[in-house]
Amino acid sequence: MAFGKSPCGKGRLNCRSVWSFLLFFGCLSHIVSGQIRYAIPEELKKGSLIGNVAQDLGLDVQRLRSGRARIVTRQSIQYTELKTDKGVLVVNERIDREQLCGDVTPCSFSFEVILENPMELHPVKLMIQDQNDNPPQVLYPVQTGGSLVAEMVPRSADVGYLVTKVVAVDVDSGQNAWLSYKLQKATDRALFEVGLQNGEIRTIRQVTDKDAVKQRLTVIVEDNGQPSRSATVIVNVAVADSFPEVLSEFTDFTQDKEYNDNLTFYLVLALAVVSFLFITCLVVIISVKIYRWRQSRVMYHSNLPVIPYYPPRYSDTLGTGTLQHVYNYEVCRTTDSRKSDCKFGQAGSQNVLIMDPSSTGTMQRIQSERSILDEPDSPLEVRHNPLRV
Repeated sequence: MAFGKSPCGKGRLNCRSVWSFLLFFGCLSHIVSGQIRYAIPEELKKGSLIGNVAQDLGLDVQRLRSGRARIVTRQSIQYTELKTDKGVLVVNERIDREQLCGDVTPCSFSFEVILENPMELHPVKLMIQDQNDNPPQVLYPVQTGGSLVAEMVPRSADVGYLVTKVVAVDVDSGQNAWLSYKLQKATDRALFEVGLQNGEIRTIRQVTDKDAVKQRLTVIVEDNGQPSRSATVIVNVAVADSFPEVLSEFTDFTQDKEYNDNLTFYLVLALAVVSFLFITCLVVIISVKIYRWRQSRVMYHSNLPVIPYYPPRYSDTLGTGTLQHVYNYEVCRTTDSRKSDCKFGQAGSQNVLIMDPSSTGTMQRIQSERSILDEPDSPLEVRHNPLRV
């Protein structure tokens, strides 16, 4: 009886490789569990909640702690953080969808939550939803500050003549990148129109000789986000058949615009200077008025006593003289001086002792005058009723 050959046969080495692969796959199936997904809008603040990892994976918070749960990512920036004490996933860095994915839609990135003892690997995929955080960008016509670009329209142009096309893009995705074009202002609104979806500027009637050469259109570009964002572009149109005519007209237009801008600036500056000077003068006048009023009020309500001022070495105790009150006397001259006599009065203050050395000469002079008056022929007579000097 013959038995069939072993399936491995001569290829025992290949058979072992197959069994090793099956064993590794079986072990890996115990390590890797199901993948969880989260979807969040971009531009979330740091610390914003993404999801409850412990609840979604069916794990206990204690298991996250004991297993030393951590995040492993292939991104250069770790956008997420795992809070093992609460079992939640939060934003660690602000996520900009345009910076992370560019034009790729949908935008997402993946990372793994790893636990130890036993080893567990839980893949997590994070979907980034676009927000309308970028306004439209106008690519054409190019807005230049120094030079003026104009589109030429011949006077023989028919209805529907294509003047130019406004080209704009929005770096957002989805409906946030849908753009619409509207004519906001125009020199002659009955001459041009703008396509709502394509931004094409066309004539809506026949151009005539009465139409002005310089035409200025303001086109606004809006996206479809909530709230919507917009950009504004100015389109200059020259209605003429020859280039020299256009050049002369728009050169004057540029000079007039610069002149008007300078004139407005100087008028505003002059108004500001005059207003400043007026306010300054008004404040000074009011301050002076208030100061004088306060001074008058202080002097009016002052109750301080009036202290008289006496010259130095003045000691009048009884009279009102301006000399030192040592002796009070009165000198009288009569027609018959030889019969006159001199009588000295008493000192104004008996208990006053003069200590001033300069008074010595005065006392000597008084003694000499007394000796002269004692003579019988003296023309001076001092009465008992003195005159205070």
